[in-house]
Amino acid sequence: MQGRDRFKKIETPQEKLAQFATDSLKRAGNMPAGVERDNLIKRARQATVAAHVDEWINSSDLRSPK
Repeated sequence: MQGRDRFKKIETPQEKLAQFATDSLKRAGNMPAGVERDNLIKRARQATVAAHVDEWINSSDLRSPK
């Protein structure tokens, strides 16, 4: 009987978004020009921006306005 791993690898949202962006750009690089390729590049760019925004929101330097 095989047991399951006790610990799951936990990825942060930034890591997941960065991985998605990297994978999308690799897939887009292998495609001919067209709508589907443009959509992949657009979604990769959005994921990169979302990761940066999430990092900024969760930063310890962020202070509430006074």
